[in-house]
Amino acid sequence: METIEAILTRKSVRQFAEKEIEQDKLDILLKAAMAAPSGVNAQPWKFIVVKDQEKKEAVKKVLPFGKYNSPIIIVPSVRDLAVVPFNHDLAYCDLSAATENILLAAHDLGLGAVWCAIYPNKKHVKEMRKVLEQGPTVSPFSCIFIGYPSENDKSKVKNKYKENNVQVL
Repeated sequence: METIEAILTRKSVRQFAEKEIEQDKLDILLKAAMAAPSGVNAQPWKFIVVKDQEKKEAVKKVLPFGKYNSPIIIVPSVRDLAVVPFNHDLAYCDLSAATENILLAAHDLGLGAVWCAIYPNKKHVKEMRKVLEQGPTVSPFSCIFIGYPSENDKSKVKNKYKENNVQVL
């Protein structure tokens, strides 16, 4: 799949088949995440991969809109708030780029994915730290539910381009 095609045809998949994701595909997703641009190349990220069913259920309890049954959940997180060498807000920008890379790579690999925010909701960040057994310096950013799309998946590609959102100076 070409890059522009992947960008324009990616969609949020919310129904997943009961099929495990191969390790080589998971490795590609994580490599794609870490290929994202990063302010001053700080690479402030940690990617927590949740496969355990009990942990997945606990993650879903934290998120009001994240109730999807996917074989894995990747949780991009700020690795250590105590050592991030620049404004923490930039770390969240880096995690946004890494998250998009995961979403595009998943699409290219024939997988479906949907992104659910954790940050900036302080309550969700704190609860997710506990569920994922992370210390107070790790900041969970989002949950990406990933799997093979179910045959029942009804998600559609949306054309989100709006000319009135563009200003040329």
